[in-house]
Amino acid sequence: MSYIGTYERTIFYNPSNKYCIIRVKSSDQSIPQQARSAYRHRDNMIRFIAVGYELPQTDKVSMILDGEWESGKHGVQLQVERCEEIVPQTKEGVFGYLSSRLIKGVGEKTAALIVSRFGADALRVLEKEPERLLEIRGITPDKLEDIKASYAESRCVRDLMILLTPFNVTPTTAMKIYEHFGSRSVDILQKNPYELCQISGFGFKRVDAIVRKGTVPLNSPMRIHGAVFAALDTQRSEKGHLYLDETALAKVSVKLLNENTPDGQIKVTPEEVGAVIQDMILKGEIVSSNGNIYQINCFIQEDETARKIAEMLAVPPVELDISDSLEFVRKNLGIALSQRQSEAVYMAFRSNLSIITGSPGTGKTTVLRAIIEVFQMLYPKGKIMLAAPTGRASRRMAESTGRNEAKTLHSLLGLLGDSEPINKDKQKEPLDADLIIVDESSMIDMWLARQFFHRVRPGTRVILVGDVDQLQSVGAGDVFRELIDSGLIPVTVLNEIFRQKKGSIIAYNAKRINEANIDLQYGEDFQFVKCQTQEEAADLICRIFCEQVAIHGIEKVQILSPFRSEGSASVEQLNATIREIVNPVKDDIPDLKVGSCYFRQGDKVMQTKNNAKASNGDIGYIRKMGRNEENEMMVTIEFSGNRTVEYGMEEMTHMELAYATTVHKAMGSEFDIVIMPVLRSHYIMLNRNIVYTAITRAKEQVIPVGQKKALVMAILKKTTGKRNTLLGERIGKYLKAFARQNELKKVS
Repeated sequence: MSYIGTYERTIFYNPSNKYCIIRVKSSDQSIPQQARSAYRHRDNMIRFIAVGYELPQTDKVSMILDGEWESGKHGVQLQVERCEEIVPQTKEGVFGYLSSRLIKGVGEKTAALIVSRFGADALRVLEKEPERLLEIRGITPDKLEDIKASYAESRCVRDLMILLTPFNVTPTTAMKIYEHFGSRSVDILQKNPYELCQISGFGFKRVDAIVRKGTVPLNSPMRIHGAVFAALDTQRSEKGHLYLDETALAKVSVKLLNENTPDGQIKVTPEEVGAVIQDMILKGEIVSSNGNIYQINCFIQEDETARKIAEMLAVPPVELDISDSLEFVRKNLGIALSQRQSEAVYMAFRSNLSIITGSPGTGKTTVLRAIIEVFQMLYPKGKIMLAAPTGRASRRMAESTGRNEAKTLHSLLGLLGDSEPINKDKQKEPLDADLIIVDESSMIDMWLARQFFHRVRPGTRVILVGDVDQLQSVGAGDVFRELIDSGLIPVTVLNEIFRQKKGSIIAYNAKRINEANIDLQYGEDFQFVKCQTQEEAADLICRIFCEQVAIHGIEKVQILSPFRSEGSASVEQLNATIREIVNPVKDDIPDLKVGSCYFRQGDKVMQTKNNAKASNGDIGYIRKMGRNEENEMMVTIEFSGNRTVEYGMEEMTHMELAYATTVHKAMGSEFDIVIMPVLRSHYIMLNRNIVYTAITRAKEQVIPVGQKKALVMAILKKTTGKRNTLLGERIGKYLKAFARQNELKKVS
């Protein structure tokens, strides 16, 4: 049924998925009596509750609401399936519409300028000729893109939500679909819903459950096609594999397809799956390389990265004698180097690409300082770039080397996230550098490696620095280890501990753990606190955290947990408990709800996705919450270095509490004091790499809390298995091909 009404107020709104509950006023007498507000208003209009997605939250436009009446928390509500705004025809109406915050980037001031320029025709201009908005003072090309995207998104998302309503798909999942397919989302869902299996984290089982409500047969090629995509993506996202061999892929796909098929019913055969795989290969939907099957993007990432690295290695470096320069640096700048450290410096100038690896405390920073000083002596006008995968790692790199221009790799490359460019034109330009040093290189996945090496110009020297024994990259691939194991790139292994105060045993224990040696030392800076249960561990961790914060300050103490959400000693539970102790509710400042999270002024928070304001992993503190002049809720966050930025509600969806974080999230960071639960109930997530990575985040003190037996089990537990990647092999093949080409050129 359809009703015409006007927005009156918002009861609930979730900015992350656009879900809202609003009160509507209408003169439509067909509205059921039980749905009407019992309170009588002076205007004699009928009030009722409407529930849906992307519903207008402004009284400046009327709207047509299509839906069905359902009983809900607020009584009988209209479950909106379709909403259409009645476009205003007057200047006043158009101004009201544009100033209603329905369109991101357009507030009252901008709306007034647009209406002043285009009058009642402004909405037609926005729809048909949006480029004309550049005639308005203050609307830049970047702002225009935001306006266009917001305008188009609001309509596409609304149509998508309507299409998914019968299938009980969560709003968060619906937004994932839109983020992946954009304006094609509705068309794809209508023609081949199994294409949803291309989306990371979108399980085949769910898609299958939705589609199988229709008449799609079990062995439908469309269904098998979806299972193959899902199998490849699951192996990539959960295990870091870039490919599966054809036999393994068929096996995983068959299991997916037949998992919920009742006994006695005809099941999908490996032969049927194999036939679809071959068809997908022929159509170019997946790539087969010597029987190894890749998603197209994964193959491109690996292949192009290998080719670019091979090109670097194939060009002979400029021969340099750095002996005098290095000796000058040693004597005049007071940089002492061991024999192995000196070898690392020499190697950096003998190859266009070299690697320095070693655990914390082995003098990697000292080597980098020496390399930088020697380079500047040899090339006074040479350009140096320093980078790391995370913001904290890049800032630490800048501090330790004495250079202020260190950046995150994403910032260096003009990237927002794993698929979001800040500046597409900039991404095509080679990096303007003669020497590039990348720290924490073990965190680089294949996607980021491709972005980086694609931008390295010929002749640039690249030095990758990292600890190969830390956790593998969160994203797919195992780039740093593959480059080391290939034997094609010069590698210097630093294994002598230098950064160790007298009596300190953190570095000593890290080395022992890495060697699978359970004979650890305990003392002031490595204190094991015993307990038996998660509940006991959580209580102790909270008490220890508060004690250490009182002495050292909250910015120097960090809890690292293997588990995100399961049990009292998980990240989420510890964050909730500690927050109530160190930052309790303030009567005059209410909590801010963003999605399922609640934020409070004074909270310690972490950025979880790269954007133009902060990097993934950056930790900051909420200093202020309130509305701006356009009545938008804004959150002021202070990051390290007294860097203060403002976040809107949508940007806050990529923020989480950070009193405790996962070990993975802490990669690339350092803290004075690390507290870590070590429990047998965490065994599934505990292994040598996890423990090693956690304790090497600490500069002054490590406090494991739990069971020593769990720590022993973790140290002895085999580390994460080998990932399916052929980067090293591909580099070797390209090098041979380049060598053959050179030989042919000589002959001709």
